[in-house]
Amino acid sequence: MQNSWFQNCYLSVGIDVGADFSWMSIALPNQTFHGKPFKIIHSSMDSLLLAVSKIKEAEELYSLESRIFLESTGIYHYPLFCYLCDKGLNCSVINPIITKNSTNINIRKVHNDRFDSKKAALVGLKPDLKTSLIPSDLVLDLRNLSREYYDLMDSRSAYVNKLQGELRMVFPQYLGIFSKLTTNTSLTLLETYTSPEAFLSASRDEIMASILTTARFGSSYALTKYEEIRKAARDALVFGHSVSSNFKRIKRYIQSIRQYDRQIAEVLSDLHGLVDDNEGKELVVQIHLVESYHGAGFLSAVGLIAEIGDFSAFHSPKQLFAYLGMDPAVKQSGKWEGSKIAMSKRGSRIARRIIHMMSLQGIGKKRDGSAKNPVLSDYYQRKCQCKPKKVALGAVMHKVCNIVFAILRDKEPYRMITSEEHHQNYLKAKCGVAV
Repeated sequence: MQNSWFQNCYLSVGIDVGADFSWMSIALPNQTFHGKPFKIIHSSMDSLLLAVSKIKEAEELYSLESRIFLESTGIYHYPLFCYLCDKGLNCSVINPIITKNSTNINIRKVHNDRFDSKKAALVGLKPDLKTSLIPSDLVLDLRNLSREYYDLMDSRSAYVNKLQGELRMVFPQYLGIFSKLTTNTSLTLLETYTSPEAFLSASRDEIMASILTTARFGSSYALTKYEEIRKAARDALVFGHSVSSNFKRIKRYIQSIRQYDRQIAEVLSDLHGLVDDNEGKELVVQIHLVESYHGAGFLSAVGLIAEIGDFSAFHSPKQLFAYLGMDPAVKQSGKWEGSKIAMSKRGSRIARRIIHMMSLQGIGKKRDGSAKNPVLSDYYQRKCQCKPKKVALGAVMHKVCNIVFAILRDKEPYRMITSEEHHQNYLKAKCGVAV
């Protein structure tokens, strides 16, 4: 028994990772520490080599192998993780939520990098510790590009809102002329003329020529838009107030929007190229499977698979719910039970965003008024009878997550089936009942 316990012992090396330096502590199996915390400077090779030598010396001194635990910090832990792995060390990454929940291991209220490294080392000694999976290079590439895409879209949306705010002050009537303010025709006209006075002073042929060169429609469309712009400009002289800085800001906002459009197009091109270059790999096959769901496009499929990473780590839909932060945050103490239960939202924000958009597409309607996904639409309507709409939408998100899990588990494209068919298939698979 003692020999078995000794064989399961190891040195736990906890590293609190920072942007430019990290702190390392070595914990023994009896939860005492070997030496003092050591500062690792990322830009110094001597410091990195000295950290490895300290770990090797401790292994030789106690005749125990070491296991290194780094707290996940977005991107900063990854270079150090790869460096230590290249040196032949056993490295793992732990979720910062785990170390945060073990904050009160001391009576004193202490929070600094040195203490956090000790805390990570003690957490590493727990036999039931769950470590994070390190994504492959392809997953990292797709994740970086998809996250950059959504960041650029959010920044672009911020500038669109600023542009709308300026127009509401100086040219509010212009907002209703085009179906979308950020179309190429609309931005080109605003960039060229900007103020109501400039539109009124420009000739009809000049404005119509600008519309014809940027729009896909004919001269009748250009004439209609020209008349609407003239009327809006005359009304803006009556209702609207402007100073010279307003028009300068409008031009700067348009330039920023166009710059974001170029960057977004480049990211999309990189994503398509990356998927095409890795056609046939399991990850790309999973992307195409998710694309088979009606309501998930290329970007949604790529972003969701990149955030999920290694799907083999999930054995049930509930595990996927929790990973994406869609599990309920239950609050209960003694006889008291919280009635307002919301999503924990601990997982990937982008993955939840994609699931939310897929759910909205599922309960939406086509142009002819029919449901895009009759099964999800009927489920949503039934939930709305007894639940608020947002709660009902959350239930649909769980349904969509179930569908994604089933698609990736069965490795088959999405096929719409009713709840009755699903129940019959369940009985046939689990209970041996004939359909």
